Amino acid sequence: MDRRTLLALSAASLVTAGRAQAQGTVGDDGLYDEHFLKDSFLEMALDHEEAADQGKALAVLFEQRGCPYCRELHEVNFKREEIVSYLSEHFDVVQLDMFGSRAVLDFDGEEMEERDLAVKWFVNFTPTMLFFPPETVGATSLREAEVFRLPGYFKPFHFISGLEYVVTQDYKNQHFQRYLQDKFAKLAEQGIDPEVW
Repeated sequence: MDRRTLLALSAASLVTAGRAQAQGTVGDDGLYDEHFLKDSFLEMALDHEEAADQGKALAVLFEQRGCPYCRELHEVNFKREEIVSYLSEHFDVVQLDMFGSRAVLDFDGEEMEERDLAVKWFVNFTPTMLFFPPETVGATSLREAEVFRLPGYFKPFHFISGLEYVVTQDYKNQHFQRYLQDKFAKLAEQGIDPEVW
């Protein structure tokens, strides 16, 4: 095992231990910390490949300090075990700061700060979650790699439906709005009110 690998494993174990203790809390950077967030070198193509190797999609979550809708995402959606379990099972989640200065390597090999990547990727508000499924590994642009995004805060039912939309690959067959309408209709047939979900 080389030195870089050892350092990475040591850092990962420290971060993981810290996340286990600090789950759902706000870090020094003003962003929420969750146990399911990937400890990443912020190389998008590599993160995408690693997720695909596990049969998962990559999800990139843009947030910002003081964002009330980000708080809602963490304090409402991510407090629901069924959402966190589904997310963890099917996605590697990389968190980025919309106004952050950490260096990120884009799919096309261009290195830039998080805030510049947000502009390049047309992220205008937070939270925004972008999805990159295994079948787009090797893409060299956002346009080729991304299949769907959740722009803004979505309530739990709509949020998990967005995750399912990516996992089931229904984005290939219909728009998300149509997918939701079909899901609402099926639940109504079963006597289930999705608004209560």
